[in-house]
Amino acid sequence: MKNPAWALTLIALVCFAACSKKEASDNTGPTMQRQPAVIDPATAASVSGIIKFEGSAAAPQKIDMAQDPACGNQTGVDESMVVTNGDLANVFVYVKDGLGDRYFAPPPEPVTIVQKGCRYKPHVTAAMAGQTVKFENGDQTTHNIHMMPKELRQWNESQMSSGEPIEKKFDRPEIMVPIKCNQHPWMHMYLSVLSNPFFAITDYDGKFKIHGLPPGTYTVAAVHERLGEQDVKVTVGPKETKVQDFVFRTTH
Repeated sequence: MKNPAWALTLIALVCFAACSKKEASDNTGPTMQRQPAVIDPATAASVSGIIKFEGSAAAPQKIDMAQDPACGNQTGVDESMVVTNGDLANVFVYVKDGLGDRYFAPPPEPVTIVQKGCRYKPHVTAAMAGQTVKFENGDQTTHNIHMMPKELRQWNESQMSSGEPIEKKFDRPEIMVPIKCNQHPWMHMYLSVLSNPFFAITDYDGKFKIHGLPPGTYTVAAVHERLGEQDVKVTVGPKETKVQDFVFRTTH
């Protein structure tokens, strides 16, 4: 007849060994602090260019802010399509692929988004995963910050006039996440969250420059909120500045 106590002891020992093995496996690698990639400034390269628009761009739509007395004296136009002499503003350009498993630590300084004149400033911006994003209300009215991602956690918070800044951190990348104000329907912007620091946003001159890249071959993407995304392969050698322009066209 088998000894029940001996059998129970054997089962406990097997379970303990299995759990110990699993614990050791789970704690290997992911819990170790990753070392940030070091880019040699003596060989660092860059990619620059101009974003052009070809076609018939409709005149920017004027914004009516009369519904809120605190905004009614403000004037402005919609920023979703800003073309100046054929140059396209508010295009987000970034390194989409080619960096391998390099890790880049987020900067300690925050990315600041200001609500001023019942507008988001800037209209397009970006931060790294783990970097603080700070929202400030510079208006004499209440705003409502409503972030609507596909992958990140959606959130929606009100911010009183001249209230304390709202600070957020995002743990993983997502490109061109829309943010709106539920109180003022014309207020909208886009925030991108990246795992690397290699990005730029075009101004009225349509120019961009991504600098500090290690030599290599990359997929560089240019993204516009209405015109979509374009991807190109770019190879840069040590200390090389590669020119890569983009042309967006109307889709109708």
